[in-house]
Amino acid sequence: MFRIVNSVLTKSVVVLFLVSALAPNAKAAQEVEKIKIALGDIVTIETLHFVIALENVKKRGVDVELISFKSEDIANQAVVIGQAHIGVGTPYSVIQNIDAPIRIFFQLSTLQFFAVVNKNYYQKWEDLDGEEMVLHSRTSGTLALANLMALKKGIKYGKISYIPGSEVRALAMLKGTIKATYLDAYNKEFLLKQEPDQFLVLPAGDATASDETLFATLDFIESNPKTMRILLEELLKVWRRVNAEPSYVIDERARLGLLPDLPQELEPEILPFFQLAAENGMFPPNGGSEEAARQDFEFFTLAGQLKGPAEDLKVEDFWYLDPLKEVLRDME
Repeated sequence: MFRIVNSVLTKSVVVLFLVSALAPNAKAAQEVEKIKIALGDIVTIETLHFVIALENVKKRGVDVELISFKSEDIANQAVVIGQAHIGVGTPYSVIQNIDAPIRIFFQLSTLQFFAVVNKNYYQKWEDLDGEEMVLHSRTSGTLALANLMALKKGIKYGKISYIPGSEVRALAMLKGTIKATYLDAYNKEFLLKQEPDQFLVLPAGDATASDETLFATLDFIESNPKTMRILLEELLKVWRRVNAEPSYVIDERARLGLLPDLPQELEPEILPFFQLAAENGMFPPNGGSEEAARQDFEFFTLAGQLKGPAEDLKVEDFWYLDPLKEVLRDME
């Protein structure tokens, strides 16, 4: 159903395709027959609701290919150079630094991450000064959160490493191969239940911002209005259903035969993950707004991933909300 792409793009290839992507294009004569979506991770429990929505999109006549890349950085590049139509991530620095004609059009999830450390080594934030912090990727919300806390606490990490997947980092913590990381709510609870005397959650305050969004070039969004409408409608339907009834994901996974290779011991983890996500408002039922964009501006400028000041940034330079607003209006 999905394929893994492990190629790393060379600088020359990026530059060559980037010039092409940024050049003016005539709108396509007809809409694309298949949407290629770049995901900087593998399909896991955390993306199961997203895959369900994509299966519903397929049933409405729009083919979808979800392509897993090695990292969010490479997935971002795939959209910039035209290797994929839509990306999953938070591409604020990409949009700002290369003035890419890319816009966010849907907020998939909000940040629900917690700083977890091995208490045999660290007891407070100041203990992490000069130490290693392990995060999801270079453009992820986990990096923004870690940078923000370093700024607040006046510390500097000795090294930042990247391991995609909250569950992968949780297992690495259990094995002792890493000692400080950010985890989602479910894997944080999992770790504390496994070894309550070994791990500690550091206080990190409240942060409201996007964890994952969907983004595409303006040309793609404007050239494919019917495709965009179908995609947005199905995303909103699934997001609202999951928020109201988390067990819906279990039923749909069985009905559609999704994640057939998921280890049996991980199956009991599906429902608790989506229950926690729903309780914490992780999946925005409206798919984003100007307010969400401005919250992102404030957060990502403080975290150092956007050049501010935040109040000078314009929503229209980073988001394109017209298709979403139209769908929301028709769904009400």
